[in-house]
Order: sequence, then structure tokens, then C-alpha cells
Amino acid sequence: MRSGGEGLDRRACDRARLARDARFDGRFFTGVLTTRIYCRPTCPVKPARSANVVFFPTAAAAERAGFRPCLRCRPEAAPGTPAWRGAAASVTRALRLIGAGFLDDGRRVDDLADTLGMTSRHLRRLFLRHAGASPTAVASTRRVQRAKTLLDETALPMAAVAFAAGFTSIRRFNAAFRAVYRRPPSAVRRRRARRQSVADTVAALQMRRAPLSMLKATAAAPARKAHASTYAAP
Repeated sequence: MRSGGEGLDRRACDRARLARDARFDGRFFTGVLTTRIYCRPTCPVKPARSANVVFFPTAAAAERAGFRPCLRCRPEAAPGTPAWRGAAASVTRALRLIGAGFLDDGRRVDDLADTLGMTSRHLRRLFLRHAGASPTAVASTRRVQRAKTLLDETALPMAAVAFAAGFTSIRRFNAAFRAVYRRPPSAVRRRRARRQSVADTVAALQMRRAPLSMLKATAAAPARKAHASTYAAP
């Protein structure tokens, strides 16, 4: 079975991605070997051939294998429900702690292992087995994912995005983001601005059309004439 972690059924994953089955969203990620991009099962892009894909239990596992996130389906927005959830309670608890920022404030994997009552070596072994990546890699991926979400959904300044996502400096933020997305955070922010500009234009056109269409229903012929884009009085 070609996958980036234990517990994944390749055939089941392939059926789910080909059907874009939303029930599997967040439970695994698909890496496309020809593009080196990884996606959610629900990605709107035309599915790649089954022979050209590999499956991962987490986004961190996909990135560890050299894949970068898809900008269309946005893996950072996927639900946090890996397929193996429940297989290792300690890993699940560790993921919750990492998601809450446990490793973002100077604490180390040793501290996380102590909190879970095990050695750091055993914790790393469990993570590689079930999550396909180390605790440090998972934490790094989560920081970049949070930053990407903030860039897409807010107008926060870059510095605010960096620190809100858990980075300790702008330099680290820029380096980590570029390593994952192959572009600087500013490029993603510009992309958001272009999308917003298009959305604002569409909204303005809709607002312009609506009143004129309403006037058509109330126009008294032949005194007034109304059309979808014009309104005239004789």
C-alpha cells in the first residue's frame, strides 16, 4: 500500500477522493506525484490518475514527503479528524495540545512528552507511526496553516498574522511560509485582495441591477420605461 502513514486503506482513500466524498474530508490527504501538490479529498480540481497519487494521514506527513498545499482546496481549512483517530489516544491528546499552541511558546517536545507521561523518543515513534511526521513537524505545519487562514480571511498586518499564528519572529514566519507554499506571505495576501476586488465588483453590479429591475414592475407605460440596465422617462 502506497501511503505516508499506517492505518490508511489505499483503495478506500482512492474511492473517496474520486467521489469527492465530504465524509472523508480531513481524514487523509492526497499527494499528486506529478505536481508534488497535496489536496483534500473534496478538491474541485480534476482528480489525478490513481497510479499517480499517494495518501497521507496528516498535512504534516505530506509536507515531510516534499508536497506543498493546494491553493484551490486549502488543506489548512480541512477538519481535524485523521482516519486513525482513536488508534493512539496519546497521539490524539498530543495533537490537541499542539493545536492549542503547546510548542509555540518555547516549550519543547520533551515537555510535551512529560505532560503525556512518556519519553520523547516514544512520543516521536508514535507520531511517525500514526501521523507520518514528528511532533515538531506537525507543530510547524499548524503554525503555517493558521497563518494561511489569517491571510485568506482577515486583513491583519503581516506582523499580527505571524505572532497570532505562533511564530516568534517575522523572519521565521516568512521562511516557514515560503518553505511550504513556495511563495512569500505577501503573494497570498495579494491573491486575496484580487479575489476581494472581483467580489466587490460583482456585488456592486448586483446592487446596480436590482433597483432598475424593481422599477420595471412599477413603471406606468407609456410615461416611464425600465430595463435591466436603464431607466428612462419620456
